Amino acid sequence: MHRSLLPALLLAVAPACAALAQASPTPKPAARISGEPTRVLVLGTVHLAQGEPGELAPGALESLLQRLEAFAPQIITIEAMPGETCDLMARHPAVYDPEGGARYCPDIAAARAVTGLDVPAAIAAAQAQLDAWPDAPTPAQRRRLAATLLAAGDPPSAVVQWLHLPAAERVVGDGLDAALVDMLDKRAASINEDTSIGAALAVRLGLQRVFPTDDHTGDNLRIDDMDGFASAIRGAWDSAPPECKALRARDQALREAPDLLPLYRHTNSADYQRMPMACDFALALKEESPQHFGRQYVGGWDLCNLRMVANIGATFRERPGARVLSIVGASHKAWFDRLLGQLQGVEVVDAAEILGEE
Repeated sequence: MHRSLLPALLLAVAPACAALAQASPTPKPAARISGEPTRVLVLGTVHLAQGEPGELAPGALESLLQRLEAFAPQIITIEAMPGETCDLMARHPAVYDPEGGARYCPDIAAARAVTGLDVPAAIAAAQAQLDAWPDAPTPAQRRRLAATLLAAGDPPSAVVQWLHLPAAERVVGDGLDAALVDMLDKRAASINEDTSIGAALAVRLGLQRVFPTDDHTGDNLRIDDMDGFASAIRGAWDSAPPECKALRARDQALREAPDLLPLYRHTNSADYQRMPMACDFALALKEESPQHFGRQYVGGWDLCNLRMVANIGATFRERPGARVLSIVGASHKAWFDRLLGQLQGVEVVDAAEILGEE
């Protein structure tokens, strides 16, 4: 039986526009809580590194970063795979597609060779370092933590430590060899939103890490006929209304501007988030293949969102009242807003409150 991660198909046959949810949050009981609510802002983003080389103008994210800095999140989550989940997938190749894990999980072999730590040991070591973190860490402590985070499968947080260092201190030593330093330098220069928004904002706010919360265990679909599956989903996407292509064209035009704040106002606006599921999932749900491929596809998407939101909740469960920023692909935002809105003691922040109206 063939196994395939749903995102692999999405990369191969990407739809004309992102699919968005229509359902409203289930009302929560009007229970009194002690203290302030946990406020969560979901920032729907385009995947910046998928653009043309050199497309991101210098300073293009500055207006956005200033708005997010004013929100002052105490926790930042990103759409990257946690080392723990990648380790789980690697240990169960009969359950999870090894090719999918390799596609979405970082290669930790070099960091393991230098530090001597496998992923579970590195996760424990990184947490122990963070638990004892001083108010004024030395460069050696930051380099050591960066090396440990790389071994733990958390390169975005390693980059946070790297960017905290003055340029002159971004050198070999304390668990980092030349290859790991080169890896950190390349990641720090990336325009991927995990770095250019998540890590950059964490450094501005004095945070020591970001939290990877992506998950591809729930959308690990087992498909016998991948050609038939892809054809069915493509056929559903091809029947999308013209508004879907118009939305994609507007995204692209805004993406090419020297200031990307209008793009983020657009992708996080109520109008964008109300774009019909007809762009994607509503069409897939009524797709009529005998295997009901469309419903399998939608099932994987729903479980992906549920597990990602559970991962986000785990970052603040011991910190009631925290301000949380969740950076995720724009197609997830409507689901995240709805699911997070069902958690007790959680208030979902209107993005327009932070970014301004489109």
